[in-house]
Amino acid sequence: MPRIATYTGGLNDPSSRFRIRQFIGEWRKRGIETKDFHAVFGNYPPPTKAYRPLWAGVHLAERALKSFCSYRYDLSIIQREMMSTMYTCERFLKAPRIFDVDDAIFLHRGGKAAAALGKLADIVVCGNSYLAEWFSKFNSNIEIIPTAVDTSRYTPVEAQQEDLVIGWSGSSSGFKYLYSIESALVNVLNVAKTARLMIVADRPPEFKMLDPLRVDYIPWSVDTEVQCLQKMSIGIMPLFFDDWSRGKCSFKMLTYMACGLPVVVSPVGMNADLLARKNCGMGASSGPEWEYALITLLKNDSLRREMGRAGAMIVEEEFSVEKLARRWERTICRCL
Repeated sequence: MPRIATYTGGLNDPSSRFRIRQFIGEWRKRGIETKDFHAVFGNYPPPTKAYRPLWAGVHLAERALKSFCSYRYDLSIIQREMMSTMYTCERFLKAPRIFDVDDAIFLHRGGKAAAALGKLADIVVCGNSYLAEWFSKFNSNIEIIPTAVDTSRYTPVEAQQEDLVIGWSGSSSGFKYLYSIESALVNVLNVAKTARLMIVADRPPEFKMLDPLRVDYIPWSVDTEVQCLQKMSIGIMPLFFDDWSRGKCSFKMLTYMACGLPVVVSPVGMNADLLARKNCGMGASSGPEWEYALITLLKNDSLRREMGRAGAMIVEEEFSVEKLARRWERTICRCL
């Protein structure tokens, strides 16, 4: 039985949860035993600058000690950098090594850490084709494995919600994208008098124009994240049209789709690829396009149901944990 050591971020870090940890049970079924060495203090520095030197010292000491544990295993998997934007203890891990990446991390610090990790790895696993193209400059062994959705948890609700709810779920670091379409959301809610906006995040947004009485904020938690999505009528994912957005793996969009929601998203990177598969939602690149798409869907129950069913089918057929665990199994076995 192959034994692998995985090096992931904090316990609630989305990349670590969905790119690595949710596969551990499936890998066990396939005869692959896994030990996850997650970062106790997280991969990202604290917001308060005064605490960062202490965090960095403790974090690096923890990572270095755990790196040497890899020599008890047959393979090491690194989920992104061990310390955000930097190349540190990865070189101490036992080979062979798989490096997994789901964001355009090469946009930080001139891409030096990303390039070093690309060269160090025996195989680089990328979440989409944009990332794969960049890392192929440093490694010829590239696998594209999208981020998987646990379709036993993220499921459509049987009956459509009576209340009309435009929903957004994610980290507060993504509020900048929401703020960019705030005026469009104001206009939509002025037209759809009974509709509401639901925000599920680690802290409330600070909108400047939206009526706070039309906005429901729900604190994010692992236990309630799916139930919150199931209360939405439409899932939205605005992005900027830049390289960072092109590197995103559309996981927010995929979770909406898995729960049977039609989506309105910025058609950039993998978002555009998903929209092209089936009639699962609408793309919006400007304020008027956001208004048109949202008002169209809010007014048309049958269209929302049709797009919701199409999206759920895409996720079930192409992005389920079970299906993508098979691709990971082949990649792991090829590396051993």
